[in-house]
Amino acid sequence: MISLIMKNKKLLVAIGLVTVFAACSLGDKGKVRHVRTPETVKLLANLKKVSALGFMFGHHDDTNYGIGWDGEEGRSDVKSVCGDYPAVISFDLGHIELGDTVSLDNVPFSKIRREILNQYKRGGMSSLSWHLRNPLTGGDSWDVSDTTVVKSVLPGGSNHEKFTGWVSKVSAFINSLQTEDGVKVPVLFRPWHEHTGSWFWWGEKLCTPEEYKALWHMTVDILREDGVNNALYAYSPGSEPQDTVQYLKRYPGDDLVDVIGFDTYQFDRDSYIANLEKSLTIIDSIGKAHNKVIAITETGYEGIPDSKWWTGTLLPAIEKYPIAYVLVWRNARERVTHFYAPYPGQISADDFVEFYKHPKTLFAADVNSLYK
Repeated sequence: MISLIMKNKKLLVAIGLVTVFAACSLGDKGKVRHVRTPETVKLLANLKKVSALGFMFGHHDDTNYGIGWDGEEGRSDVKSVCGDYPAVISFDLGHIELGDTVSLDNVPFSKIRREILNQYKRGGMSSLSWHLRNPLTGGDSWDVSDTTVVKSVLPGGSNHEKFTGWVSKVSAFINSLQTEDGVKVPVLFRPWHEHTGSWFWWGEKLCTPEEYKALWHMTVDILREDGVNNALYAYSPGSEPQDTVQYLKRYPGDDLVDVIGFDTYQFDRDSYIANLEKSLTIIDSIGKAHNKVIAITETGYEGIPDSKWWTGTLLPAIEKYPIAYVLVWRNARERVTHFYAPYPGQISADDFVEFYKHPKTLFAADVNSLYK
C-alpha cells in the first residue's frame, strides 16, 4: 500500500492498491507481446492512485549536483530547504549512445545508476530523458541543420544500424538497474520529448507525423526486444498544441504510452498560467478518455525571482487537476543562474517550505511505500 503523510496535520493516510492480475499486454490472437515486472505494473497502478490525494514533486538531477556542490552523497538542494527529497527525480542519458562513461551534463552513468537505486530505496520514482546526439550530422540534440535525420534512422535509412545500436545502449542501462537481490527497478522513460517544437532533430518541422510515430515504435520495440521489462513510457510534447486533436497528431498509440504530459516554462507569468490551463485541460481530457496517467513532465521559472512563485503561481494553477507529478528542471552547478528549485537562502526558499507543507504536495517520505 502507499503511505502518504499529509504534511499539514502529519496524518497517515493508507491507500489500498488495486490487485493486479495481469502483467502483460496481448497482441493478435492472444500472443504475448510484452511482459512487465510486477514492480513495474505496481508502479503504474500507484501512479494512477496517487493523483487522488495530490501530486508528487520532482526535480531533475536533484541528487547529482546543485548550487555550490557536485557529486556529494546524499545531498540535495530540495532536501536542504524542506528536509525531504523529491518524490520524483529525473536523469538524462545523453551521451550513453556514444559509449561515454559520463552524461552530457558530466555526471558518471555509474552515479546515475546509484542514485536511481537510492531513489527506489527511499520510495521515490525515477524518470529518464535522452538528449542524444544527432546521428546524421554528429551534432547535439539541438542540431536541426538537416531535416532528414529521423528518416535516416528508420528501417532502410543510412543510420538505421547505428541508431539501433544506440537504443540498445539505453536498453543495457535500464536492464542494469537492479537491487542487490536482483529486483529490476522500474523507471519512467520519456523519449522524443518537446517534439511539437522544432528545436530538436525529431521536432515538428524536422519529420512527418508518420516518421515521428515510426521513431517511437522502433525505439520501444528495440527496448522490449532487448528484454527491458521495467520501464513505463511517457509522451511529452511542449505546450504548442491548442486542442486534443493537435496534441494527438503525433501520438504513437495507447499500447506504447503510459503517461501523457507536457513541458512548459515561465517567461511571462500571464502566458505561463494560460499555457498551464490550456495544456492541463487537454491532457486531463485525453487522460480520462485513454485511461492514461497525466503529469507536468517539465516546468519551472529560471532563477525563481518571484519569492512567492511556489504558492502564488505554480500551486494554484495546477492543484485542481489530477496530475501524478510536476517536475522542475535542474540546478546547474556550472551555470549558477540556471536553477529551478530553491537552495538555502534563495529568495523563494521560505515559500517552497509552505509549498512542501501543503497537503497536496507529495515528497519522498510521503510515498515511501510506492514500490512496496
